[in-house]
Amino acid sequence: MLDGKILPLASLFALALNTSLPLNASENTFSQAYSDYQAALKQGDDAQIEASAKRAFELGEAQYAKDSVDLANLAMNWAGALKKVAMPNLFEGDNAAKTAKAYELYQLALSNYKKHYGEHAAELIDPLLGAAETSPKLTVAKELFENAIEIAEKTANKKLLADVKIATFDRLTNTGLYTAQVRDYAFEAYKTYKEILPENALDRVKATYIVGAVEYAEKHDDKAIPLLLEVVKQFEALKFSHPYALSAHAYLVELYERQGKREESTAHCIAIGKMRPWADTQEQQPLFRTTPKYPKSYLIQGKSGYVTLNFTVDEMGFVKKPEVLESKGGVLFEKSTLKMIEEWRYAPKFEHGKPVPAQTTVRIDYFTDKS
Repeated sequence: MLDGKILPLASLFALALNTSLPLNASENTFSQAYSDYQAALKQGDDAQIEASAKRAFELGEAQYAKDSVDLANLAMNWAGALKKVAMPNLFEGDNAAKTAKAYELYQLALSNYKKHYGEHAAELIDPLLGAAETSPKLTVAKELFENAIEIAEKTANKKLLADVKIATFDRLTNTGLYTAQVRDYAFEAYKTYKEILPENALDRVKATYIVGAVEYAEKHDDKAIPLLLEVVKQFEALKFSHPYALSAHAYLVELYERQGKREESTAHCIAIGKMRPWADTQEQQPLFRTTPKYPKSYLIQGKSGYVTLNFTVDEMGFVKKPEVLESKGGVLFEKSTLKMIEEWRYAPKFEHGKPVPAQTTVRIDYFTDKS
């Protein structure tokens, strides 16, 4: 069974400080506000944590010097709470204002820590990571991450360095700043976790998933499969579904289908169907799909069209009994579509804990530049 609580996907490094503030402030209002914050942390109420952290910081401004470590600690608490309530969409909609405030607070903490601990102190890593994760500018985020990595490399803490590298990968992947070096950060962190953590430690499992997903994307199938199987193995002990496990199963379906190993992929189709809460009107989505061959004669003619199919997804996620509901453009489009759909795989629908056949519909469009 995995040790530790399951954290949100985007949260890789705990940024809220555990250092206790000296509660010898003269005003009871501040003492009460900080006590409320500590109580909210124990209860795990994110909204209350954010509200009480905000009040403690605002009251703390009257108690501590603007450049003090104490005020920096309060800023870190509020910034961490803001970031958590804004996740996972930090820069969208109403969350953008929360994220901007969190970035401002992290910068305050960073400035104060530099003054008291020095420019290269390990204490700077938390606010550096927080600022990097909440900065609206990726170039600024990259610079902050690189600073954090440089500091972490000078410590003897392998786990800390691995955590920073994973945080860097998380923020910069799927952006224009994703490079071979950013990719390597994930692999280096995975190697460290594998050396120092037990196989069921959440940080190690997450890194295993990340590296497996990268290998999958790079089409290194034989490397991706054992990594993703390890992720599935570790999460099987849980009594609830986890997004990493769901994604790992989905990747494995495609990997096995790409290799023509339909029997192996079936187990993962069924696992996904079992994990997913099914609604009566929910449309099934393919886990593995191929594209139809465009009829050569139609392609030459620049002919376009479409085919709508209805079929059964059986208890193992195979497509059965496909039939054409509607089509346009010619019978060759229908033949190509019917041949293609046999290769698709789905998660079977579950009812009362058991897989059942279910009907679904899909439309395939054919068009060319000449259409």
